[in-house]
Amino acid sequence: MNTTRLIIVAVGGQGNLLASGVLGEAALLSNIPVRMSEIHGMAQRGGVVESAMLFGDGESTVISDGEADVLVGFEPSETLRALKKCNKNTVVVTNLAPLPPFTVAIGKGVYPDLVRLQELIRAKTSRLIAVDAMELAKQAGSSLAVNMVLLGATMQTGKIPVSPENVKEAIRTKVKPAFVEINLKAFELGFAAART
Repeated sequence: MNTTRLIIVAVGGQGNLLASGVLGEAALLSNIPVRMSEIHGMAQRGGVVESAMLFGDGESTVISDGEADVLVGFEPSETLRALKKCNKNTVVVTNLAPLPPFTVAIGKGVYPDLVRLQELIRAKTSRLIAVDAMELAKQAGSSLAVNMVLLGATMQTGKIPVSPENVKEAIRTKVKPAFVEINLKAFELGFAAART
């Protein structure tokens, strides 16, 4: 079986670890070998959280620069920061709703222009799916469902070797019962938004 390398980058609190856990569970339901690793950084202070996932045959979850098949960014500047992991065949899924870091908030930094950010990503990769995941999450019923919106958009790439049905089943088992319907709706909204 071919190997698919996925990197998910986010800011602490955006639900990266739940999203990667759902994908891992979906892979197990699909009988697809999967390996995962996580880097938490300064997550509690709004720092980066990175998950690396390897679907199929492979020994290590280390994804070196230029090796990612799919990059998913929950925050636009973090997507740009992780662009070095991509190559000309990589598909990138990114949220367009920024969460500016503290340095920008106090005037000590400048947030990247979103149009220029998308141009840079498109110049280096094969495809960019850019959605306002925050707006879609709110439509689903909770701004906390950004992760499931982006998971839906990621499944639309066709690069992840699990079925959307198995991802939805994994959502049902990994998410607290009170939030399952919101998360499923968010997944569907992301899946539909990435189709266009």
